Amino acid sequence: MLFFRSEERIAEWCKSRGLDPRPVVRMDQLWHLAVTWYGSRLEAESRRPAPGEMRGIFEGLGLEGDFWDPTTDTFG
Repeated sequence: MLFFRSEERIAEWCKSRGLDPRPVVRMDQLWHLAVTWYGSRLEAESRRPAPGEMRGIFEGLGLEGDFWDPTTDTFG
């Protein structure tokens, strides 16, 4: 995971290395994702979210597209 100040910096970094940009996650999205994903990990009945639940979590945070679809391995 790399942290950047802006999407412009991401574009510069990728261009300088000949890479295509990947999906961007803002810090607030990352925080809410972590809280949602790991919030119940200390409970005895904790489990990994099912693919449909994962999609719901990602969509609820505005993370959409093939990259965030747990049933695909393409980036669209």
